[in-house]
Amino acid sequence: MGILSPLRGRVWARGETPASVLSVPNLISFVRILLTPGFVWLALANPEPGALRTAAALLFAVLIATDFVDGWIARGRNLVTDLGKLVDPIADKAITGSAFVVLSILGELDWWITVVVLVREVGITVYRLVVATDVVIAADWAGKAKTMAQGIALPLALIPFQAWVGEWGTWVCVVTMTIAVALTIYSGVEFVVQAVRSRR
Repeated sequence: MGILSPLRGRVWARGETPASVLSVPNLISFVRILLTPGFVWLALANPEPGALRTAAALLFAVLIATDFVDGWIARGRNLVTDLGKLVDPIADKAITGSAFVVLSILGELDWWITVVVLVREVGITVYRLVVATDVVIAADWAGKAKTMAQGIALPLALIPFQAWVGEWGTWVCVVTMTIAVALTIYSGVEFVVQAVRSRR
């Protein structure tokens, strides 16, 4: 009875009663995680500019865009759950982390950038899981801004944008990626500060 009770909450309907762990926003997050290997395969199957590379970029863009969709549904229909607060950021990190690794494997992004991003993302994810029983820290504005910046920079690099429009496209990719990495580092520092305050 106690084990099944979280499954019996609201899945889609609005209300004040507890939401199910299998609510629509949570299911969207799970699907995003499950589709991430498909994105990696598409991106690496044929790294040259073409149909598969474009399909990989489009799939990545869809996976990132659905982050805002599940959040909008969760807040709008009062389906926010502690599980969702954990799974949603994990889905984001799995998707964007995979994209950074793919670009480095293809030799289009320095590995040190990917390592810095992954240390930040994995470190925060592990911390969230470790302290989940004590406190749940939801993504703040800096984390969302970081995700949005990555959601712009990574598809442009994956298409690849610079191969389509030349040197101008290269500069666009460099600028957008620089902003994304800077926000990634900043949001990581802000998360650490917020986590320290929440433990006091």
